[in-house]
Amino acid sequence: MALILVTQVALPLALNGWLAILPAKSLAGFVAQAAGTGALLFGLARVAQWALPVWWLPLVYGALWFAARLARLLRHSLSDLPLYAQTSLAWAGNALAIVLLALGGHCGAKALAGQRLPPLEILDIANQFGPGRYLVGHGDPNTLVNSHLRTLDQTVDRFRPWPGQSHAADFFGLGTLGLRARGWRPADPAVYAIFGAELRAPCAGSIVAAVGAMPDFDVPSKDSENRLGNHVILRWGNTEIVLAHMRQDSVAVTPGDTVAVWDRLGEVGNSGA
Repeated sequence: MALILVTQVALPLALNGWLAILPAKSLAGFVAQAAGTGALLFGLARVAQWALPVWWLPLVYGALWFAARLARLLRHSLSDLPLYAQTSLAWAGNALAIVLLALGGHCGAKALAGQRLPPLEILDIANQFGPGRYLVGHGDPNTLVNSHLRTLDQTVDRFRPWPGQSHAADFFGLGTLGLRARGWRPADPAVYAIFGAELRAPCAGSIVAAVGAMPDFDVPSKDSENRLGNHVILRWGNTEIVLAHMRQDSVAVTPGDTVAVWDRLGEVGNSGA
């Protein structure tokens, strides 16, 4: 929670406050300050999960950045500014802006690169959700934006049984005003927008496992022994697709069933880990 508040609330507000209250007093500084803060805001927008506080907040920060730059241009003409910084404090501000530009550019570039398909066999599957609005929480092919890839590190004992989790993707639902839940982090899973959403078969295949009697936990409790919780495993050729953490008593298939694309499998829950 502290990390979320710092990176997704305090830092973006501080960057925009710097632009609005302490604008650079040289032409080079103006460019560096605009580029550095803009790059870091963009990098945060692409890297952070934005399930908390809300997914559209980066758009607000971007609008504030634009407003701060526009206000500076309306107050003073750039032609009135000296080309370079005139004081040591101004040079320090320029140096900070360049650091922000490098950091934001690195994060943004990594996140954008993660949207490209990796050099692996690709399975084209359908959307597994019924009606609703959903965003990916972790899913791109680099560790900066997808923590699942850390399970490929076989030097960590707890990751060794779970290398297949590197292919996983997490999702959250969007409810009123684009919020994932009613409240900051409510304990009742039923108030999260994704809880109870329909899960459909993303491809045709056969059901090789189906578990549906495990309980749904209050947030943030979990079952570290039965990590998948209620789940369905769908086999398609040589590939198995796992839909985990399903709602108790919602699983609608049994092992041996054959399903077509978008047949109902059950509902999203909060079982397992």
